[in-house]
Amino acid sequence: MSETFTIVVSLIEQERFEVSLHALQELLNDGILIEPLIGAVGDGIVVEDYPDYHKGPAVLLLQRDEFGHPIHLVWGIPRDAREPAVLVTAYRPDPTKWDKSFTLRERS
Repeated sequence: MSETFTIVVSLIEQERFEVSLHALQELLNDGILIEPLIGAVGDGIVVEDYPDYHKGPAVLLLQRDEFGHPIHLVWGIPRDAREPAVLVTAYRPDPTKWDKSFTLRERS
């Protein structure tokens, strides 16, 4: 299991998280409700883990909306900090760029 994912889930459960302006804009653009995703973050599937990302550890998760449609969320923790978990972006993945499970990128 991803250490970044474990930390992000713990921070969210402690309500020590933020949503970036970019993530808010993407959520609005794609008609995604955030509350159900926050409540079910522990059920997310780690698609990609970036423990050494230059801005701080981050993780790409796959979750599903209330209709079962896939949503990708990128959560990060600021470099040299222990909190908060920050929702960097959230979007509906393009099915032409991902496999049917939305967990593997299609090769070009």
